[in-house]
Order: sequence, then structure tokens, then C-alpha cells
Amino acid sequence: MSRQKKKPIKIAKYRRPLNINIGMIIFGIIFIYIIICVYMYFTSKHIIGYEVITGSLSVSNVYKGLAIRQEEPVTSTQSGYINYFAREGEHVGVGNLVCTIDESGKIADLIDTDDASVQLSKEDLSQMKTDIANFSHNFSDKEFHSVYDFKYEIKGTALKLSNHNMMNNLEQIRGEAAGLVNLCNAPKSGVVVYSIDGYEALEPSAITKDILNEKEYEKNKLSSNELVSNGDILYKLITDENWSIVIETTPERAEELLEKDYVNVKFLKNQMTSWGKVNVLQNEDGTYVKLDFNNSMITFAADRFIDIEILEDEEEGLKIPNSAIVEKEFYLIPKDYIIKGGNSSSSGFMRETYGEDGTVTTEFIETTIYSESETDYYVDTSTLRIGDYICMPDSTEKYPISKVGTLVGVYNINKGYADFKEITVLYSNEEYSIVKSNTAYGLSVYDHIVLEAESVKDDDFIH
Repeated sequence: MSRQKKKPIKIAKYRRPLNINIGMIIFGIIFIYIIICVYMYFTSKHIIGYEVITGSLSVSNVYKGLAIRQEEPVTSTQSGYINYFAREGEHVGVGNLVCTIDESGKIADLIDTDDASVQLSKEDLSQMKTDIANFSHNFSDKEFHSVYDFKYEIKGTALKLSNHNMMNNLEQIRGEAAGLVNLCNAPKSGVVVYSIDGYEALEPSAITKDILNEKEYEKNKLSSNELVSNGDILYKLITDENWSIVIETTPERAEELLEKDYVNVKFLKNQMTSWGKVNVLQNEDGTYVKLDFNNSMITFAADRFIDIEILEDEEEGLKIPNSAIVEKEFYLIPKDYIIKGGNSSSSGFMRETYGEDGTVTTEFIETTIYSESETDYYVDTSTLRIGDYICMPDSTEKYPISKVGTLVGVYNINKGYADFKEITVLYSNEEYSIVKSNTAYGLSVYDHIVLEAESVKDDDFIH
């Protein structure tokens, strides 16, 4: 019996079952989506919207001005020690005593011996307290030099008040000095000022930026008990109540003020207000505004530089950033040529066209009106071309499109695309403009506009 041959056994290779990891698939999809979003962000235009709101502009109307007055210096005809008896800022009449020139020095000795016994009146003390309060209110660390000016003014005021109270003894002193004390009476009626600065004869047309630089300004203060010579300036008289303040402005701001004719001015020194007449000066190195007043001169008689604020009614309207404003060109088409047509009540024009065989036909072109004047409509340049002829309804008259006009506006994005809207700017500063609201072709409050007008073009879709 033969042994049966065994068949070889086939061994199948073990195959690991396929396990799909759902988490990895989701992660991969998210990763790809992020890559696409990053790519789209860096390759697409970034358009930022701005919601239109109502508001007003905060405009800086504070200026440092130069006072121009009718000033006449009075000079000495003798030599000696000067002593003032009229108060600075006081109005004196013709022939009133202002000061004395003492060749003997007797008055100075008398003042030195009687200083302790001088009593100031309640009015004198009240005036000095007012001066101190005004200085304290307007003091600035950046202008510390004003402390020394104020110290001189208070010292001079006290000395002049003291001299004023000694006038009762003046005749006795003159008798004892045997004619060596000369009385200096006012040659004209005016307001007395005890300082000179070289600007007494300055004309407004000669003012420059250098003159308006207060850091370069020097004032020579005139004090009692000083030795004067023949021909020296003793004091000056302001002989006219009419005076002016000159400020530096831009040409645009000067024109705005000129349109008002008169402006309400606040003097920051004492918070008083007065109306000033506006005049514009085109001087050698810039544009200046001269404000003319007919009151308040005596209050600022001793001041050359005066801080003022021009008070204006704030313009209110729609407040938009200047970066959103753009200029755009449009065709100007006479109003007589507009027509209603098509399958709706849309406005447009009948344009003349020519067929291949030379036949002349007309077609209705729907257009959007962006603004209007008394005679013309402003029409978008994308639907018509220069040289196209449009026909007047019920007439044989034709008009060749040729005139172009410019409108100022913004891009409205309420409908998801950039739509030009005309605006009327009422007032503006460096960052924002106030525009008229609810105009026929303009904006309304809460409209959304493109913040950066240069980032879009007409009819761009906003994602």
C-alpha cells in the first residue's frame, strides 16, 4: 500500500484591517481651511466700514495776538530823578500831572522815609488782589518768565499808588526844593502806560512771524526813582479807544472769518468778551487777521501780547472721517433730455446708435443720477461715453456728451457694494468733516460708508 502524498498547505498573509481616524480627517480639513483663509486675507483688499453719526467738530480757536494801538511816547525836557504819580492804565486829561522830575532827589528821600506810613485805600488793595488773582489763573509753567514781569508790575503799582497818596505834600516839597522839582503834565488826553517796546508806531501791514514770536519780545519797563536825561522817554499815552489785535492764520481760515464780518472774542486774561471786526492782511510772509475793537482797550493797555479765543457756534451735522471723502467725475447732461423708459420707472436717456447698414436707431440707456444743478444732471461715466449723442424726448434735437463735472462724496456700502454718494461739507478739521444730512443724493445718519475711499472702486462688492 503506497503512502498518500500530502497537499501543501497555503498560508495566507495577515492583513490589518483599515481603521479610518475621523478626528484626523476633520483636523486636516480645518487646517486646509485656515490656509485658504490666510491666503485670501493677504491677497484680498481690506475694506473697513464706518457708521455715519451726528456730531460736531472741536476746532482750536485760541490765538496769541499782537495789540496795535494809537501810542505816543512822551519825552523829558529836563534831567533828574523821575517819580510817577498817575496810575498805569489810568485815563488822564490834558494838563493832568503824570510824573515829576526831581533834580534835587528830595522826593526820593521823602518816599524812602515815608514808605512805612503809607496806607493803601480799599480800592487800591482790591485792584491789586484782582491783578494777583488774574495772574494766578492764567499762569503757565512754560512761561515762567511772566513771574518776573508780574513782580515788576505789582511793585510798580504799589509804588505808584504810594506816590499818588503823597500828592497832597507835593506843593510843600516844591517850595522846599526851590524850583528843582519839575511837574510833567500830560500834553494830551489818554491812558498812561509805563513801558516801551519799539512797537509803538508799528503798522499792521508790517507784522511778520518774527514780530509775533513772543520769545523774542523785549519790553523796557519805566520805574520811579530812576535817573533820566533830556530826551529820554518818560511814559507813553494811548490816545484812542479804538484798537486792534492781529493774529496769524491760514488763508482758508482767514476767508472763513472774513465771511462772518464780526466775530465774538473772549479775552483769556479776564474771560471778558467783545465783538471784533474782521479784516484780512496779506503781509510779506503770510496771512493775518486783524480784529478791530472799540472798547476794552484800557483793560489791556499795558499788554502787547494777548491770548484770545474766537467763539463760534459749532456746526452740527453728519460726522465722517476725511479719509472717506473722494472726488469723482461725472457727465453733465441737460435736464431736458431725461426720460422714463424700459419696463420700470427708471430714469435714463435715449442714445442714438448706428446699424451696420447705416440706419439710425435709438436705445434707452438706464442711468443713475448722482446730483443735479439748475440745468444739468450728474450722470455716471460707465454707461455713456464722450461723443455719444442723446435725443430730446418728442423732439429732433440731439446733444453730444462733452461736459464733465466733479462731485465730492463717499462710498456708501449699505447694499453690499460701493455706491458713490454726494456730500456737502459744512466744516472740517484735520481729521473729520461735518456734512449736511438728508440731502436728495447724499447720506443719512447710520449709513455705512467705506473708511478709506482709496481702497475701493465704483460698484466693488464688499465681503
